Amino acid sequence: MPRMKGAELITEYLIANDIPYVFGICGHGNVGMLDPLYQARDRITLVSPRHEQVAAHMADAYFRVRHKPVATLTSCGPGSCNIIMPLACALTDSSALLAITANVPTQQFNRSPFQEINRHFQADFVNIVRPVVKRSFQPTRVDMLPLALRQATTAMLSGRPGPVNVDVPFNVFQEEDDIDLPPPAPPLNAQRGGASPEEISRAVDLILAARRPALFIGHGVTLSEAGRELTEFAKKLGIPVISSPNGMGCLDMTDPLSLGFIGRNGAFPANEAGRRADLVIAIGARFDDRSASSWLPGFSWNFPHTKLIHVDVDADELGRNYPPDLGILADARTFLRQLLGELDRRGAKSNTREWLADIAKWRAEWDKFIKPNFDLHASPMRPERVVADCRAVLPDDGIICCDVGVSHNWYMQFWNARKPQTMLNSWGFSGMGFGASGALGAKLAAPERPVVAVTGDGCFTMVPHVLCTAVEYNIPVVWVIWNNFGWVSIRDIQLGLFGGREHGTMFHQGANKKPYNPDFAAWAKAAGVDAMTVSRSQDFRGALEHAVKSNKPYLLDVHVDAEVRPPSTGAWQLPPTPYKEPVFGERFLPDSAPMK
Repeated sequence: MPRMKGAELITEYLIANDIPYVFGICGHGNVGMLDPLYQARDRITLVSPRHEQVAAHMADAYFRVRHKPVATLTSCGPGSCNIIMPLACALTDSSALLAITANVPTQQFNRSPFQEINRHFQADFVNIVRPVVKRSFQPTRVDMLPLALRQATTAMLSGRPGPVNVDVPFNVFQEEDDIDLPPPAPPLNAQRGGASPEEISRAVDLILAARRPALFIGHGVTLSEAGRELTEFAKKLGIPVISSPNGMGCLDMTDPLSLGFIGRNGAFPANEAGRRADLVIAIGARFDDRSASSWLPGFSWNFPHTKLIHVDVDADELGRNYPPDLGILADARTFLRQLLGELDRRGAKSNTREWLADIAKWRAEWDKFIKPNFDLHASPMRPERVVADCRAVLPDDGIICCDVGVSHNWYMQFWNARKPQTMLNSWGFSGMGFGASGALGAKLAAPERPVVAVTGDGCFTMVPHVLCTAVEYNIPVVWVIWNNFGWVSIRDIQLGLFGGREHGTMFHQGANKKPYNPDFAAWAKAAGVDAMTVSRSQDFRGALEHAVKSNKPYLLDVHVDAEVRPPSTGAWQLPPTPYKEPVFGERFLPDSAPMK
């Protein structure tokens, strides 16, 4: 057995698991990791952003693009507490990363040394991080590291992937032991569970009996890399596909079978198909409130009037919000391959011609309603122009990294992803700063492809130091700042549900309520990033083309009209406030569907 320090063992294990990057920030707690990383710098790269939140968002986005994990490294106390929010984002969106955190020396446990948390238990960071990771480990001796690392990486990538934490006391990085490296963990999708033959037979029976079937896909299909099988299955039977944002691109969204997103900010054909379907096949999707119109019957879905086949690798998601007629615990790609095999055995053919004709009619109605707005030029810009010009400039494999808020609402509704893993979203936890930060990780994951972060002015001002990291490490990301001078998505809730007032949701300077924001272009230039301000829609496409072709960090401060709102086609409710009726389309309740 070789004699190694704990930090040397961790470094060699990361390399053995094909982890190319550590995104981390130094501190006195983790300084023992820096020398081993330096010694191995030709085999693993340390990237040090200016804030731990950014490090974890970068790791999250890297995984979403490559489906291979990286590690983060943070110090004890505040440094590791700064990754709680991005870990929650990764957990709710099933994104894997290995969070290595530091803690105080074991010799000082429970003595309240600098940055120890011990009110309820010694060195108690584990209880802080527990709700936002799949599992947390705290090896307190070097000889405990091999088992902890192997179990952590296995948990991270097995079943429903997610972040894990290994919390390492200060002395364990530096103490030595005679120890062997554990074997690498199985990669993502190495272990795939399938449905039983009986379940496949029953699923096909339900599908072939349906006259108005619809597929609803989520991140599980993307993670399973099941785009080819999904496309083949949908086309074989002529079944339209509704997608959550993290499932977008598994079916080319320019395909006539793609209906886009569903819910309040979904596309009208998706909501109309969802509420009128007689069978929904949900694969790797979880029916959260935004994709289910807050579970109000008749706006997006009509369960239990509509039959439901629900497939997921996470048993907790089966029946969480809608009890399925058939719940199947299975990997998405394996399940789709099993379906295709059974359909071939039966010689089954499509019987959805009338259903697809209805959908074509709804699509034409929707296109007639929205198309004129995409052709309008204005200053400040209309949101539709920003979305359309981004789509026109980016190649099919270009990556868009969306931040949260009103800008994301527009992209959910109108973005056409051509390939999987090209539209990145903080969906479940919706952390501000994900887009602006995650774009750095996405670019490191795919250096040959353009990466554009679409980030609101509010989101960007939470993590402006991303500019420094891009310059330091020459990461050519383009930031499109959706500048509407406020927290506009929240302002719109105020205006719509709280008596029409605005308070604390827009950015003002002085008593005259003059709109205020920093000069983002000047801010970027001060950090060494090329930038320009765009206030006319006629100028945006050319500016974005120039920024992408420059192949260096670039920022576009884009002034967008805050008074143009996405046309709602479903509903969203935060009890006890009332919900709004759709702007386009209307609720549909079959005779036997329940009112709520």
